[in-house]
Amino acid sequence: MAGRRERLVRARKAAGVTQEDLAYRVGVDRSTVGRWECGETEPQPWHRRKIARQLGITAAQLDHLIAGSPPEPPPGNGDAEGEAEAQELVRRASASDVGEATLTQLEQLVDDLASSYATTQPAALLTRTRQHLRYVGQLLDGRKTLREHRRLLAAGGWLSLLAATLHVDLEQQAAAVARLRTSDSLARESGHDEIRAWALETEAWRVLTLGDYAQASSLSQGAQQLAPAGSSALIQATAQEGRAWARLGDARATTQAVSRVNRMASPLATPDRAEHHYRYDPAKATSYTATTLSWAGDPIAVDYAREVINRLSPGDQHGGRPRRLATARLDLALALLRRGDDEEATQAALAAVLSGRVVPSNWWRVREVVRAAEALGTGQALPLREAYEDLRAMRSSSSGT
Repeated sequence: MAGRRERLVRARKAAGVTQEDLAYRVGVDRSTVGRWECGETEPQPWHRRKIARQLGITAAQLDHLIAGSPPEPPPGNGDAEGEAEAQELVRRASASDVGEATLTQLEQLVDDLASSYATTQPAALLTRTRQHLRYVGQLLDGRKTLREHRRLLAAGGWLSLLAATLHVDLEQQAAAVARLRTSDSLARESGHDEIRAWALETEAWRVLTLGDYAQASSLSQGAQQLAPAGSSALIQATAQEGRAWARLGDARATTQAVSRVNRMASPLATPDRAEHHYRYDPAKATSYTATTLSWAGDPIAVDYAREVINRLSPGDQHGGRPRRLATARLDLALALLRRGDDEEATQAALAAVLSGRVVPSNWWRVREVVRAAEALGTGQALPLREAYEDLRAMRSSSSGT
């Protein structure tokens, strides 16, 4: 049996590749890689090309590493040899199958997808997002510089985060959790705390939709601790905390969170792409205030919800956010019902439902409005109840039950 191939092990580690990574990329078990490095077996010829590529070396160099007997270096000047070795290291470090143009285009695509969130149905956007995630995976398997590697990880982190958000919208809980874990892992590897903060904030929203308001509050606070100062993630996580406190019935904590959001958002200029899901649009603060205060039972929520609806009405220059408009109508409906105005409330809620822009993760909010309308004991709730039952039937049909 040959001895342990220490030089092969060093070459793998120098390339930043684990045994698990190499096994996956070559198409073998990790134990097989271990046997190669221990000298128990040799890679088959069809494996060697892939191994060499992953280690950033030539096939001949790999053969020498496997044989354990490198060729005798040619005689020459020590300084010249040192220069050549340094140049070769630089060449290998800069070798790439990715390139600046590819990364720039990918990052633009990430922004395009995040900007489509406000207007595109979740299932359709999820399909596109998954396609680009697969492409990122292919690029990660190729040669790349350290800087390119980090940019790819960040792009993958954003895409995984968006996919998780869409899974939450579609009430695909297991997939959402898995995507959030992936997003957090990629963000850790790339040193991107804002992505990690967004991942925690998204998990906070997920558990809030499931009724775990205390956990939602805790996760939102954790997101705020991670989020960079002044970042969109910090504002959004604060808003999420306020919504959790509203569901918990803590009026003081709710008011404090709403005030913090408004203080952070008020000096902000409208971003170039205000529809971008991960760039905080100051107008969003009004929408979140309407939701939070309607949940808290504050009558002033009616005014905030009306402001959002008027701003987002079709033909207005701030339009183009049908989901936000539908949400504002649900906020208005709930706030109106709590002061006994069932006619306008049911009309607003019905408009939201019939718009087709209430995603599955928000259907519980429709149910909440329906029950509040029915509790008033008038006939205004009947058409809303029928629309809600249609939603339930649609859900059963799409799930095959």
